[in-house]
Amino acid sequence: MAKAAPAEQLKLLELQGLDARLKGLTNRRRTLENDPRIKDLEAALSVANGELGAAKVAVHDAEAALKRAEADVEQVASRIGRDEARLNSGTGLSKDLVALQKDIASLNKRRSDLEDVELEVMERLDSLRERQAAQQQIVDDIQGSFGTIRAELDAALAEVETEASGLRTQRAEFAAGLDSGMVAVYEKTLAKRGVGAARLFHGTSEASGMKLSPGDLAEIKAAAADDIVFCPDSGAILVRSDEWA
Repeated sequence: MAKAAPAEQLKLLELQGLDARLKGLTNRRRTLENDPRIKDLEAALSVANGELGAAKVAVHDAEAALKRAEADVEQVASRIGRDEARLNSGTGLSKDLVALQKDIASLNKRRSDLEDVELEVMERLDSLRERQAAQQQIVDDIQGSFGTIRAELDAALAEVETEASGLRTQRAEFAAGLDSGMVAVYEKTLAKRGVGAARLFHGTSEASGMKLSPGDLAEIKAAAADDIVFCPDSGAILVRSDEWA
């Protein structure tokens, strides 16, 4: 059975207190790193970016359609210009000039129809651009919220790490001054059980919160004062003081 002076064993309670604070900081860090607001914003940003992408594609397609409509209008306008020049020159047979006039009239009707299409595409493009701008604003707002929360969490994490770093230094210095054999037993118990040591107070283990049975208490009473004893329920080292029984 491992042994350590009773006064040394009492110091395990202070060591356990430091470890409990470090564990609390580890839990705090985990909570900060898994803040649900981040996941919610990431999900919202994914949806918003998807909708923004769709809006950009729609604008791109409308811009391409507008270019085609403008080209169609320009092509008809050029043909009208050529035909009017021929008509104004007065050369050619009268029947050809009459046919040319009819062709110009037909082309003007065609140009009017194409200009209507062009106007419709322009109006649709304006609407799509407004939609894209609105969706971009949504993405920007989400990214802004994300950045604000991320900065808040990073600041909190930095505080946790600063405190944890100080505690780790304090713990290392404190543990270095304890009985090395006892500390080795404590470390092994801490790693395995999650709690390295706890007080035995009025027959109750503060590691498990359970009152020990008469048989367990009898075994502990029979142990030497420098014996390291363990909680039968939690497996933690039980530190006995004057009020333990």
